[in-house]
Amino acid sequence: MIKTRCSTGKSHGKIILMGEHAVVHGEPSIALPFPAVEMTATVCEAEGPLTIDCSYYNGIAAEMPEILESMRTAIQSALAELQVSDENLAISLASTIPAERGMGSSAAVSVALTRALFAYFDKQLDQATLLRLVNISEKVAHGNPSGLDAATASGEAPLFYIKGQPFEAFPLNLKAYMIVGDTGVTGQTKEAVASIAMKLNGANPQPYRDAITRLGGLAQTAKSAIEANDPQQLGQLMNQAHEVLSFLEVSSPDLDRLVSAALSAGALGAKLTGGGRGGCMIALASTRSEAEKVEEAIRQAGAIRTWIYQMGGNEDA
Repeated sequence: MIKTRCSTGKSHGKIILMGEHAVVHGEPSIALPFPAVEMTATVCEAEGPLTIDCSYYNGIAAEMPEILESMRTAIQSALAELQVSDENLAISLASTIPAERGMGSSAAVSVALTRALFAYFDKQLDQATLLRLVNISEKVAHGNPSGLDAATASGEAPLFYIKGQPFEAFPLNLKAYMIVGDTGVTGQTKEAVASIAMKLNGANPQPYRDAITRLGGLAQTAKSAIEANDPQQLGQLMNQAHEVLSFLEVSSPDLDRLVSAALSAGALGAKLTGGGRGGCMIALASTRSEAEKVEEAIRQAGAIRTWIYQMGGNEDA
């Protein structure tokens, strides 16, 4: 039996710690790689037109529904860069990243696909080319993407980022645990981004401009708190950020309920993460046992999935 030639590409999820929404408007943001959830794309030799097999669609790529347009764009961009045809290829995707939850699933798809296609055609792929190609499909998915999702889905270090400036990787020198809770409600990143843009261009923009600036300042201070290994301060900054994001109307009753439950269970801080209006929230705890209490509380409050992520420092009880 002749073995079919295949290549794979991998990526992982991301969690925005601070600065979501503000980053689109030139303020700093902090994103963390989230390897608890991951994406694998496999490209195999096949006969006939390009086919796609993923959880949303299984069939000929040319007939993919419009909702998968960013995936189609990612494939087309990579093939155009490689200067190859899309004939005689079969692509499959396997993912544990929940879609539309602010974990960067669309960027992770594009990163994994691009890596797999370059590997299949035995071409080198540098980080700059990867991010340029992924940004093309992210524009389809999100309208005005910051680029942060793509950089975090493809990298290993936390990133401090200001749009238009190089990503600044820094060590996650924080002895703490992050709890992630999924509301089970689809996040609405594109709509939330557009809603804030309308407020900033409306009749009374100043309070909203001030809110965006405040989110940027909180992200800047959060980086210092991480570098100083100060989970208590980081928790307070997370609480303040959630208040500002609520003012900008990108939270939701489900997110607020999980945030309140986390704080009542002793979390150092809690906030929404990502685009908001659904999706996920995050909370901070000093020890694993405290993190497990918070995790149980947000499950009781309605989280459909939870994860605990050891951020850095030594393992403890």
